[in-house]
Amino acid sequence: MTTSQRGGSPAEPSPAGPGDAEKKLRPARTNATKQKLFDASMELIGERGAAGVTVDEIATAAGVSKGTVYYNFGSKSDLIAQLLRHGVDILMARLLSVRDDSADPLAAMEEMIGQAMDFMAEYPSFARLWVSENWRTPSEWQDTFAELRARLLAVIGSAIDGVATAYPVDPAVSRGSLETAIFGACFVVGLDRQTYNPERTREQSVAAIMASMRGYVVKQPPAQA
Repeated sequence: MTTSQRGGSPAEPSPAGPGDAEKKLRPARTNATKQKLFDASMELIGERGAAGVTVDEIATAAGVSKGTVYYNFGSKSDLIAQLLRHGVDILMARLLSVRDDSADPLAAMEEMIGQAMDFMAEYPSFARLWVSENWRTPSEWQDTFAELRARLLAVIGSAIDGVATAYPVDPAVSRGSLETAIFGACFVVGLDRQTYNPERTREQSVAAIMASMRGYVVKQPPAQA
């Protein structure tokens, strides 16, 4: 329980005075603080895992006070949950940035997977945290993972629907299984590349994941002479 939850003074004072202007600045300041904490946390968690990292260490690495962490995010568990959301927000923005209704849906899917590979390359510790905790049962952040997983699957599913609209596809392939396969492959292939196969190119990784999508598309028979 934090100080403010116990009824005492918060670790840092609330904005005061002509506070309307101060409050308007606070969301941007909080977002900047969140990014600092995200970067610091991912580095530390990549080294020792979520359980082995303390709030003190995260705050020090981010260059903020421990009180700032508790004031803005509450407990360590709440902090990790918020950082998971922050990471997915970054990934979602990248995936959605390539959506173009005028583009070939297969090409758009390929670029979307490329964006996912770029994210994994930039934040490999986030991928490690996701893979290590997402399928842990029970997980401290199970509800958070379920929410975030649904958001990511919805984006992938929408891209698959776009392919199915433009191309004949194999009806025997479950759409839900396909979106899950692509979702999991982005994390596992991206993380494997960073950890074990740094010589593997982005294009090779994307092509491997795209093999599932290309197999989903039914090849048209050659035209009769």
